[in-house]
Amino acid sequence: MEKIFTKIANKVAHLAGLPLTFAACCLIVIVWGVSGPLFGFSDTWQLVINTGTTIITFLMVFLIQNTQNRDGAAIQAKLDELIRVSEGHNHFIGIEHLTESEVEEIRAKCEQAAKRHDRQHEEKIAAMAAKKVESRRRSPKKTAA
Repeated sequence: MEKIFTKIANKVAHLAGLPLTFAACCLIVIVWGVSGPLFGFSDTWQLVINTGTTIITFLMVFLIQNTQNRDGAAIQAKLDELIRVSEGHNHFIGIEHLTESEVEEIRAKCEQAAKRHDRQHEEKIAAMAAKKVESRRRSPKKTAA
């Protein structure tokens, strides 16, 4: 059952994102609008579009959410594997299960660490440039013949 639902959800999510699908939906709305005078803009005429769009929206929310959940879980698994096999800190694995405030705290710490790293990197570059300038001052200048 789960595999069938996954296949259907993937197919519907894919089809829903196609330009042709958007064009078809626009065409349906135009046909509905143009048919208004034929039905005297009756309550039934309005109910048709309201009911149709409500049902489609209701079902699409669940299908697209399912697809997004699976995509997010797959991305997290891939990122976790990259962290695991790299020099990254393994304590980042699984942080998507923390509360929003806990994740924000970790994010702030990462930003601070990145800024410290940038400052250290800039200081190293400045020190290397200063050494280069100093070595040029000390080396004898060549004269043109």
